[in-house]
Amino acid sequence: MTKRLFLFALAAACAAMLAAALASAAADQPAVGSPAPEVALTSNEGSKVNLKDYRGKWVVLYFYPKDFTSGCTLEAHNFQRDLQKYQQANAVILGVSVDTAESHKSFCAKEGLNFKLLADTDAKVSNEYGSVMEYNGMKLSARNTFIVDPRGNIAKVFVGVKPAAHSDEVLSALADLQKSYH
Repeated sequence: MTKRLFLFALAAACAAMLAAALASAAADQPAVGSPAPEVALTSNEGSKVNLKDYRGKWVVLYFYPKDFTSGCTLEAHNFQRDLQKYQQANAVILGVSVDTAESHKSFCAKEGLNFKLLADTDAKVSNEYGSVMEYNGMKLSARNTFIVDPRGNIAKVFVGVKPAAHSDEVLSALADLQKSYH
């Protein structure tokens, strides 16, 4: 087998495994209209953050694999770029990964992030949101996003998001949801 053929076969196998993982994880996510599972995690600032503390606001709860990686950094930069638009829409951004609060603190400082990142070190919350994946034997948060309405219900679910355009996609969905929210 040539090296090129081997790499093609390896890429196809990886794509198939990722598709299977996404399909199995999709069944475990909370449904639109259901109450958002509780979140009580330590933030990059060292304080406990509870989802219920944000009742009355829209919450963009996004799960991502790892601090300081290229896709996660791009996604975070785009949320930061659009932070004022989220604030104008009465929305807060909360990022969740299995990294520690200390890692989040360093990541926020290095990348100039002004929203909270939450440490889900045991992947309990990621699991409740059907947003866990395994990579090299480690549990990581899968790249999924949930918009939670001001009453604390799941309003929109994004599975397996692409980091580059995701903030724009979320802002568009948020605007549509707010038009029909009562």
